[in-house]
Amino acid sequence: MNNLLAVPTLLCLLGAAVTFLAGRHPAFQRAVSVTAVAAVCVVAAVLVRVTDTAALVLWVGDWPKPLGIVLVADRLAALMLLVAALVSLAVLIYSTGQDEDEMRRETPVSIFHPTFLLLVAGVSNAFLAGDLFNLFVSFELLLFASYVLLTMGGTEDRIRAGSVYVVVNLVSSALFLVAIASTYAATGTVNLAQLALRLAELPVEVRGVLQVMLLAVFAIKAAVFPLSAWLPHSYPTAPAPVTAVFAGLLTKVGVYAIIRTQTLLFQAEPLTLLLGIAGVATMVIGILGAIAQTEIKRMLSFTLVSHIGYMMFGVALATPAALAGSIYYAAHHITIQATLFLVAGLMERVGGSTSLGELGGLARLSPLLGALFLVPALNLAGIPPLSGFVAKLALLQAGVTDGTPIAWALVVAGVATSLLTLYAMAKVWNRAFWGVAPEAVLESARSYDSPERGRPLPRLMVGSTFGLIALALVFTFAAGDMYGYVERSASALFDRSYIAAVLPEGTR
Repeated sequence: MNNLLAVPTLLCLLGAAVTFLAGRHPAFQRAVSVTAVAAVCVVAAVLVRVTDTAALVLWVGDWPKPLGIVLVADRLAALMLLVAALVSLAVLIYSTGQDEDEMRRETPVSIFHPTFLLLVAGVSNAFLAGDLFNLFVSFELLLFASYVLLTMGGTEDRIRAGSVYVVVNLVSSALFLVAIASTYAATGTVNLAQLALRLAELPVEVRGVLQVMLLAVFAIKAAVFPLSAWLPHSYPTAPAPVTAVFAGLLTKVGVYAIIRTQTLLFQAEPLTLLLGIAGVATMVIGILGAIAQTEIKRMLSFTLVSHIGYMMFGVALATPAALAGSIYYAAHHITIQATLFLVAGLMERVGGSTSLGELGGLARLSPLLGALFLVPALNLAGIPPLSGFVAKLALLQAGVTDGTPIAWALVVAGVATSLLTLYAMAKVWNRAFWGVAPEAVLESARSYDSPERGRPLPRLMVGSTFGLIALALVFTFAAGDMYGYVERSASALFDRSYIAAVLPEGTR
């Protein structure tokens, strides 16, 4: 069973190689890509079930423990892997539903599929990495793929956005290497389980420096304020499938890394005040940026930043109840944010634009599109009884229970951000769906979704978007079971079972 841990990454790497060699056979490429990601979903589902009783560990190569590369799947890693794989599959299916001319322009098959699989391989390996250097390799793999996906099509806007993205992430990668080298120099290891034991023996000052360095790296990846300015300028220019998978997955890998290192390596120094201030600022600054936008993709990019603050809420308080809320929120948000970017792609297809000043009457032109937007928009705002409400309520309860001044600040910021998110979503609904349709929208609708032409929105694009909405509704209707799972995940982060699974007595 432990060998399953290598399968998600290997499947995607093999699929990337096959699709790259089959560049002149787009139908075969699509079949290989969908099959590979679907298989990752199956493996991840098995891991979720198996790891609910015990963590799985795979030592790659015949190196004596604790040397060599180790892959580890506990409840947290398995859950994130499963949700990421399901969202990746939906986005991949969405991309195959594009018209041939749009596909050539937006997501050229010969480039898109191998690169997309490399991205999924990097994300999968990041969730399973059991040492800092393997985590670094995972980040570089997914970032290499994201550079290509972000600039695909070669337009001026995409090249400009890609340049900012590349520079920011090259800086963060360099800082990550410095942090890894410093950690190894201080402890003689980069294995996470072994680091958890050895860091405790270091002076507090040294441990604090290493902690801040790693937090800075992962905060850039997760787009935590004030290290989030790059995201709203980078994501909106990419094609809808690319922005969806970026918004859903890439920042969550950074959040996962923060949760893992904070609970495993620096459990005694949660830096509650620093992370709490960062969480409040991320929520407030992000949502204020969102409500100031008139372009839907930019608005969604700012809401993405603001809702990272909810995940930092639980990390800052560093209690099992708060972390359970953050984990649940991260899993829920992957699906919701990806869904909204896919819907934005459909809105652009029907209305010809994602600018609120150029849209209107979409609910009349395409009632189905209105329904596809309304459900995830309400979920993002935390309207009961949807999963966004469940996650936010859990975090607010944890904050009230904590009762410290920073906890109350997080509670107030969380409530305000939720209300402003509802305002931002209502703004899109009122102007894009209920407003008067400009002539440009009517002309675009005649091409894609008009009764005269009789051409509905592409079934694969609608079906994959609906699939993500259904996945988010699973978080709602199965909230009891799922929240029980994340509570066990959060508790396990504090009981040191990770160390015992990776390094049994006698190998430490």
